[in-house]
Amino acid sequence: MLTMNATDVRKNWSEVSESAIREKPQFIKKIRDYMMLSSIEFVNVLLSDYVFSAKKYTEADGSITLSLNELDLIENAATEKEAVSALSEAILEYAVDFYKDFNFWSSAPNRKKEIPYVFKALVLDDEKKIGECIKCQAGKI
Repeated sequence: MLTMNATDVRKNWSEVSESAIREKPQFIKKIRDYMMLSSIEFVNVLLSDYVFSAKKYTEADGSITLSLNELDLIENAATEKEAVSALSEAILEYAVDFYKDFNFWSSAPNRKKEIPYVFKALVLDDEKKIGECIKCQAGKI
């Protein structure tokens, strides 16, 4: 791997950070630890294949329930559009809460698979953009 020493990165922070943003991600080694410095746009590219999918249920009263497959979230609203909007809001709220207590949630074995979706929501940071990433499919009761 092409890595830079953390000491050199500190000495040349402006150049390294500018390169990570404008050119390419930078790999950094600090003693035994490795990290990557990149732009948010690059992270968005890395996460581009991650989409949210939800099962859609039409309730007896005609309302729509969406059950997200990737995160344990369910929303109900009068229309599918309103349900997607509510689910988008819930996804972003969940991602922010997850990130605030990242050490706890990321160490839970059943939550590790959620990490890319949490970061997808955090990188998008927009309920409308998150809503555009939700693919609905008919569910069976």
